[in-house]
Amino acid sequence: MIVLLDTHLLLWAAAGSNKLPPRAADLIQNETNQLLFSAASLWEVAIKAGLNRPDFKISAGRFRRALFENGYDELPISGRHAAAIANLPDIHKDPFDRILIAQAQVEDLTLCTSDRIVARYPGHIELF
Repeated sequence: MIVLLDTHLLLWAAAGSNKLPPRAADLIQNETNQLLFSAASLWEVAIKAGLNRPDFKISAGRFRRALFENGYDELPISGRHAAAIANLPDIHKDPFDRILIAQAQVEDLTLCTSDRIVARYPGHIELF
């Protein structure tokens, strides 16, 4: 399965946090899955780390390198992804989550999230 992980799942996995749900840990450790991270997650980390948010205490550059070192592939943001946001129902206001949802829909990926609001969108979304 090709999966796109949301930012919090990525951060929890990278930190070895007990906040990472066991099912998500199993999915990440399953070598048959292709793990993707979005450039939007790096953008979110950079912005929120710059705002000194306590749950974003990592540099985006170091985070990106660590993701590559752990076998993740990067999903860039394309114009198709940005345009697809216009077709999303008005369920969630967070721009980072909305681009992840659009990317998953456009690329026909499974988006893995711990956000119940994100999970309300149509498409392949797995709630952990």
